[in-house]
Amino acid sequence: MSSRTTSIEPFRAPLPDRFDVSDVTSEGAAWLASAGTHPQGTLALWARRPTLPVVLPCGTAFDVVSAPAVFGRRMLDRLWDEGPGSGPVATHRGRMLLFTAPGTARRLPPLLDREDRGAPTRAVPPLLGHGPGDTVTVPAVRPARTTATQLSSRWLVAPDTRHPWLPGPEIVRWAAVRAARAAASAAVRISIFPPADLGAKVYDVSRRR
Repeated sequence: MSSRTTSIEPFRAPLPDRFDVSDVTSEGAAWLASAGTHPQGTLALWARRPTLPVVLPCGTAFDVVSAPAVFGRRMLDRLWDEGPGSGPVATHRGRMLLFTAPGTARRLPPLLDREDRGAPTRAVPPLLGHGPGDTVTVPAVRPARTTATQLSSRWLVAPDTRHPWLPGPEIVRWAAVRAARAAASAAVRISIFPPADLGAKVYDVSRRR
């Protein structure tokens, strides 16, 4: 199978209940393992202990953009509702991990800096880019049975191919700006409603005859 490029329509897999935890396929595990210097050793480890998270290097098979969980979920919504979809996505210790094309971690900050520094853009929280020289902890290829482990580290969009489509820096920037603008618009809509008058009398009109 040839690798996907940005000129090819990205893969859109049907996701039950929108985003759901799913197992990593054998091909997806092979792609993850290819990021390390000893892929066969990583695959052998997963064969023995498939519920074990593993630390993998970034910069070759993928970069990772880490966002706060709530904002990262908004980015993911924008990518799937209005954009081209996403590559693999995981959560780990309160952060959303978006697996992106190699080079994204280096190129994303300048793209965000060149954005109009208006209020919506300033609402983008710090996004942590992990590229060459960095490592990330990826969730296990099979979900653990314990609820605590599932909540702290799990796949939202699990790898399922040896050549997953991965968003580049321009797409990640687009999703971050859209997510920030959506959050700012929601805050404005809420603020236009005056606070309730706590001293006002309330009548039950349903009891009036």
